[in-house]
Amino acid sequence: MYNKVIMMGRIANDLELKTTQSGVSVLSFRIAVDRRFQTKGEERKSDFFNVVAWRNEAEFISRFFSKGRMILVEGELQTRSYTDKNGNQAYITEIIVDRACFTGEKANGGQSSSYQSYPEPQHPAAAAANTVPAVSKGAQADFTETDDDDDGYPF
Repeated sequence: MYNKVIMMGRIANDLELKTTQSGVSVLSFRIAVDRRFQTKGEERKSDFFNVVAWRNEAEFISRFFSKGRMILVEGELQTRSYTDKNGNQAYITEIIVDRACFTGEKANGGQSSSYQSYPEPQHPAAAAANTVPAVSKGAQADFTETDDDDDGYPF
């Protein structure tokens, strides 16, 4: 069996890192994920998903993310039940985070988000010269047009 979820959305609430009685960090929040299609004349609809992160992932998210920021979470779906304050049995489905990632979204004012503070990896030769290698743009004569629709795949 396989249980894997990958979602990218905006954090819908303020983040509050908590610690269990045994000293384990936990962070619960919701993400808003836009639907792919929208009805003409209406606003795009979003679905809200419950997310739970534990230990290092919880600490990472609380440190580098905030309400309204885009986040990509990867994990598994888990359903649990509990008894609400009225004595009714209630069920909740949550994404249990294995991994959280930045999305490349720019922070306020066009500045790159905090993860950009780490230097981008460079090719050793480019790093030595402190330059980025130029990319050659081929001339149109360098390319030939074919009538063949075969993309090389056997199917």
